[in-house]
Amino acid sequence: MSIAGVVELFLGRPHHPVGADGRMALSDHFRELRARILKSFLVLVVAFCVALYFYEDLEQLVTTPYRDAVRQLGGDVETKLVVNNLAGGLMLQLRLCGVAAIVASSPVWLYQIWGFIMPGLHRRERKWSMIFASVAGPLFLAGVALGYYVLPKGIAVLISFTPESAENLNDFSAYVSFITRMLLVFGIALEIPLFVVLLNLAGIVSGKAIARHRPWIIIGTFIFSAVATPSTDPFAMSALAAVMTVLFLLSEVIARTVDRFRGRHPKGTDQWSDDEASAL
Repeated sequence: MSIAGVVELFLGRPHHPVGADGRMALSDHFRELRARILKSFLVLVVAFCVALYFYEDLEQLVTTPYRDAVRQLGGDVETKLVVNNLAGGLMLQLRLCGVAAIVASSPVWLYQIWGFIMPGLHRRERKWSMIFASVAGPLFLAGVALGYYVLPKGIAVLISFTPESAENLNDFSAYVSFITRMLLVFGIALEIPLFVVLLNLAGIVSGKAIARHRPWIIIGTFIFSAVATPSTDPFAMSALAAVMTVLFLLSEVIARTVDRFRGRHPKGTDQWSDDEASAL
């Protein structure tokens, strides 16, 4: 692709050849999809190159929880991060920069996905999906931040199980995979209460139903936290469970508020009870 083509791809106005019946030809859908994939890929490549330049800073960011964990152990266990083979350092750099590029370019490729799907949604679906997108991002980042905060404690607990006669050596690539899973679990877990609110807004789950099953929801939250967290320490599990419980209680309050509003302003079939006999 020429430079002029790249400029036109990013700065040119999007073309949506919609017919008189409100539909688009299948070939035009594929052209639009190709353009959005190319945009996402080019931004991802640029982000990857930038991540390569800041690799030392990324390495410091990733290894900070490990160094904090070693500091908490106070030298009781000999432990270090190691690279096991000749190409391990190169693969580690490519992997870490790849993850950073995906995260850094996520606003672009998520917007491209949204731009491709949005024309096929109804006005009401667009409204709720925009609300979801505006809330889901900050919640996910808050979960990642919480996971990063509890990482040192979790790593210290895991390393503390090492026998005194042994030295704890951790493969750097496996360590990166561990913290990536840990942060993803925390980020996704904080999205679950948001789905509960969306189900309530869609009329699938009521606030009373959430309140009726509240004890089981709290128990399930702690079970989910114990199973989902890669580390086995109770601190990380309790932190995740406590935050999820608070968010679930908040979602229950929101659901009850929405139900009360619907009761005062019934619309359509909502003005009749499910058990009420029809006049017909």
